[in-house]
Amino acid sequence: MINAKFINHSKEDQILSFEITGHAGYAEAGEDIVCAAVSVLAIETVNSIDKMVSHQMTVKEADDEGGYLFAQVKPNLSAEQAQVTQILLKHLYYSLEDVANTYPNYVKIETI
Repeated sequence: MINAKFINHSKEDQILSFEITGHAGYAEAGEDIVCAAVSVLAIETVNSIDKMVSHQMTVKEADDEGGYLFAQVKPNLSAEQAQVTQILLKHLYYSLEDVANTYPNYVKIETI
């Protein structure tokens, strides 16, 4: 199962970071559409933030024994950078929520 955790700053309702772990197990490696969907959404969100906002998130990734991606917003963004970053991160959250609703046995989302 894929587990996606989003860390929010509750006072401002902003996503500070996200962590995605595991593999869906929906199909064989290389054939798993659920894993592919989650991977593309997460990686392209990080890439879009870099390209559109000129902000490289703090990123840690690994594929040993299970997929792993952690991405954290760096402090001291301009107001515009922060706004666009939050739009993209919330888009990721809602997109993953759609995948989890479609494949509830393979994707779980948690907000902390």
